[in-house]
Amino acid sequence: MTTSKKAIKTKKKSKKMLDPFFKDKDFKLYQANSLEFLATLPENSVDMIFADPPYLLSNGGFSVHAGRMVSVNKGEWDVSNGLKKDFEFQLAWIKACHRVLKPGGTIWISGTYHSIYQCGFALQVSKFHILNDIAWFKPNASPNLSCRFFTASHETLIWARKELVHPKTGKPITTKHKFNYDLMKNGNWPEDFLKKPNLQMRSVWSMGTPKPTEKKFGKHPTQKPIDLLVRIVMASTNKGDLVIDPFTGSSTTGLACALNDRKFIGIDLEKNYLELSVKRYKDLIK
Repeated sequence: MTTSKKAIKTKKKSKKMLDPFFKDKDFKLYQANSLEFLATLPENSVDMIFADPPYLLSNGGFSVHAGRMVSVNKGEWDVSNGLKKDFEFQLAWIKACHRVLKPGGTIWISGTYHSIYQCGFALQVSKFHILNDIAWFKPNASPNLSCRFFTASHETLIWARKELVHPKTGKPITTKHKFNYDLMKNGNWPEDFLKKPNLQMRSVWSMGTPKPTEKKFGKHPTQKPIDLLVRIVMASTNKGDLVIDPFTGSSTTGLACALNDRKFIGIDLEKNYLELSVKRYKDLIK
């Protein structure tokens, strides 16, 4: 069977797209569409996924940052395409994550009320079992300008496990997931005033937004604090595990992995955020 020139060009283009944007040891970044990249990975090959997908709230509104009024518009990637298309987007990438996760592998999804409920339903449709929803409380949250709503001072994290389905009965097959219970209970977590020593860690975590030192090379509009991602990585993976972030942004997930001997792959379409990720990584390991 012969291969057309067009097909050859397509293959070459695809291969080139999958070359790493940056690679150092167990830290890799790719400039790619997440769905297309995940499709290239082997089935059942990933231990954990952290995803901070677009919140789809860029609507011309305003918020407060550092005492100044600022636009909430983050870019074209954060604009809603309507309820139906927004849900189709969430469902598509979550199903792609289900395929590559190992049996019992887990996914964490961060979001606000603009997106997190769609993600939760998409997880259930995609045969995930929801383990927890975590309320990340921000003591230093921005005030509400309109004074017509409660001040939004938390984000929600959903933690879910990949479930297998029996090929004959269609019923879920329960699989074990990783949870480093003792570390969460007895570890040292000074950044969180709600965590009491030697007591079980609860589902409300108190952590501030990223510190100035975490933004010295620039910032991503939805950047997460390193303390948050270290806790997530340490809670649900072991040394040597592979963690993927399909919307890596400035790669806080990758830094948490690099600090704790986990393998990391980050994917993003925006070159400027990948360049920011590289600067942050090089500063971390120097």
